[in-house]
Amino acid sequence: MPQNFGIYIFLNHRGNTLYVGKAKNLKSRVSSYFRSSAELGEKTKQLVGKVKKIRIIKTQSEIESLLLEAYLIQKYKPFYNIRLSDNKSYPLIRITIKEKNPAVLLSRKEDDKKSIYFGRYPSSSSARSVLRTVRRIFPYQSVVNHAKRRCLYNHIGLCPCPPLFTTGQDIKEYRKNILRIVQFLKGNSKKVLRQLEGDRNLYSRRDEFEKAAAVQRQISAIEYITSPTYKPFAYEVNPNLEEDLRRKEMDSLIAALKEKGVGVENLNRIECYDISNISGKFAVGSMVVFENGEKNTSQYKRFKIKETAGPNDFAMMQEVLRRRFKRDGWAMPDLIVIDGGKGQISAALKVLRQSNIDIPVLGLAKRLETIITSDLQEISLPRGSDPLNLVMKIRDEAHRFAITYHRRLRSKSING
Repeated sequence: MPQNFGIYIFLNHRGNTLYVGKAKNLKSRVSSYFRSSAELGEKTKQLVGKVKKIRIIKTQSEIESLLLEAYLIQKYKPFYNIRLSDNKSYPLIRITIKEKNPAVLLSRKEDDKKSIYFGRYPSSSSARSVLRTVRRIFPYQSVVNHAKRRCLYNHIGLCPCPPLFTTGQDIKEYRKNILRIVQFLKGNSKKVLRQLEGDRNLYSRRDEFEKAAAVQRQISAIEYITSPTYKPFAYEVNPNLEEDLRRKEMDSLIAALKEKGVGVENLNRIECYDISNISGKFAVGSMVVFENGEKNTSQYKRFKIKETAGPNDFAMMQEVLRRRFKRDGWAMPDLIVIDGGKGQISAALKVLRQSNIDIPVLGLAKRLETIITSDLQEISLPRGSDPLNLVMKIRDEAHRFAITYHRRLRSKSING
């Protein structure tokens, strides 16, 4: 087994693909599943018990591993990669290939037969990182209906603004670049390099040295990002499947809470709330939902503060919770997480008591990342521990969602 970057594919006795994974070191990663000392989760144990053959594909870099992993998962749809086959949660890259001037976009669903899709990617940040990398090499249009004027991205060299093309050659060159993006996303970087080298040599023979230099810059960029020293993505070193890792986080949080007398039997659904405002202006609240340890963005809710005047975060949190728990048909959470300390917890509990709702509430105080329970006990967990990581991840997502909405309202006000 080589110690290279690459993809490993677990096959069953019939040769069917069970799981596709990526690794910085194939030998270390694959062997970690089969060590007697490995503490595997239940789903990972089931997977390992069915593996009869392992196929490997070596790559030159982490980004090539990521691209190839997403492509193979989409191709084979392995049962144990089901989390990346969930159309509701994990992002795709969409290219509107049938359009005169194709756009490159992020998407959650494959709902346009005139487009081609790549992924699913492990996270939105991974997909966006891929797109940022590609766009620096092959600038593209990133909206379906581009305005017929130069955009901001054109000024920084990331969008050629196809609606402003004046010649058929411009359109031809743009489509050529789009096809190269397609090949790159399929993991065929070597094919793209060969095509670019052919173009560079042709321009040189024609004494079009400026064009030849531009193509050489593209070649150099691809060679750099596909080199073993270019590492834009982080990888899990734990051999367990993602589902088992999330289960471990939830079980460890349940155990930590029970030690403090907080009665939580399961964490199938966790809701987290945050408030964002500037001195009471453009005030908003966010509700994010984690189901079985994973984000469920289809359940997220935004609240524009309507009843609370002035900078009063406690009252704003109470308003959001009152409005949330008045809604019929929304699933009830097993745990509520509040971004804040004892004051926010007390404000939240008042609303729950008035509504005769008995759900454990946790707060997470930012300064020391201390967890506060419903009875205002403090839980100090080691940095990097599974339960603290889970609560911080949920809190940070609620903060991100709230501040994004707040900025949107503020921008609308400024721009009229």
